[in-house]
Amino acid sequence: MSFRSGLVSVVGRPNTGKSTLVNALAGEKVAITSSRPQTTRHVVRGVVHRDAGQVVFVDTPGLHKPKTLLGQRLNDEVRHSLADVDVIAVTLPADESIGPGDRFIASEAAKVGRAPKVAVVTKTDRVRPAQLAAQLSSVAALAEKCGFEWAEVIPVSAVTGEQVELLVDLLIPLLPVGEPFFPPDQVTDEPQLVRIAELIREAALEGVRDELPHSIAVVVDEVVPRADRPPDRPLSDVRATLFVERPSQKSIVIGQGGARLRQVGSDARREIEQLLGVAVYLDLRIKVAKDWQRDPKQMRRVGFS
Repeated sequence: MSFRSGLVSVVGRPNTGKSTLVNALAGEKVAITSSRPQTTRHVVRGVVHRDAGQVVFVDTPGLHKPKTLLGQRLNDEVRHSLADVDVIAVTLPADESIGPGDRFIASEAAKVGRAPKVAVVTKTDRVRPAQLAAQLSSVAALAEKCGFEWAEVIPVSAVTGEQVELLVDLLIPLLPVGEPFFPPDQVTDEPQLVRIAELIREAALEGVRDELPHSIAVVVDEVVPRADRPPDRPLSDVRATLFVERPSQKSIVIGQGGARLRQVGSDARREIEQLLGVAVYLDLRIKVAKDWQRDPKQMRRVGFS
C-alpha cells in the first residue's frame, strides 16, 4: 500500500468543537479550547501519524460575521487555508440545528471544487440516537442545497473518543500519495512561545465577562532557564504580558486584591509546566493597548502581523 499524506482543513462556525476535535486527534493539547466563541485566532496544525499515512489537521478560526479588523483577518485566514488543503472537514454540532452560519460555510467549501468535503458531526455525546439521526439527515441535505456531495459523513465525540479513530481511517484514503510532512514524534508546528501564550490566554478566558474574551491578547516576552538551579531540579522563568483594550478590563482581569490574576497564573503555570516538562515561575504583567482589535498598529503590538 502507498503511504498517503496531506492537509485537512477543519472549518466551521465558532464553538462547533474544532479545537477539541484536533486535540483529540493529535493526542495532546495543540490548540486551546474554551466555551467562548472565536477562541482560536490563528491556524493551528495537529499532526496524526498512522502506518498508512500522515494527516495534518489544520484547525482554523470560526468563520463569522466580522465586527472588527481582527475578525476580518481571522476570516481571511480561514479562506486562505481552504485554498491550500487536500480535504475540507466541516464541523457541525449534533446538538444544534443547521443554521445560516453552517450554510454559509458549506457554500464557501463548495467553491473549492477539487477538495473532497467531509462532514464531521461533533458533540454526539450530548444527544440521543433519534436526535443524531435527524441531524445526519439535515447534514446530508445541506450539501445537496450547496451543490455538492459529502465524501463522508462521520458522527464523532471528541470528549468520549467515539469514532475519532474511524475519522482518521476514513480520511487517509482521501489524501494524495506522498511522503510525510513531519517526523513521527512531532504533533504540531506551533512555536513554543506561541503555545505558551495561548495557554495563558486560555486560563484568562475562564470566568470573565462576555465582553472581555475578545479583548484579551498575550505576548510571551521571554522563557529563561534559572541559572542557579541544580541539574535535578530545573526551573524556567516565563515572563509574559497580557493585553486588554481598556483600563476597566484591566481591573477585571486583576480582580479584587489581585485574586483573579493569581488564579490565571496558577492555572496557566500548570499547563506550561506540562508543556515544558520543568517547573515554571510565571511572571504576568497587564497592559492596556487601546482598541487593539481595530487598530493595525496596536494589533502588531500584541502579536498580529
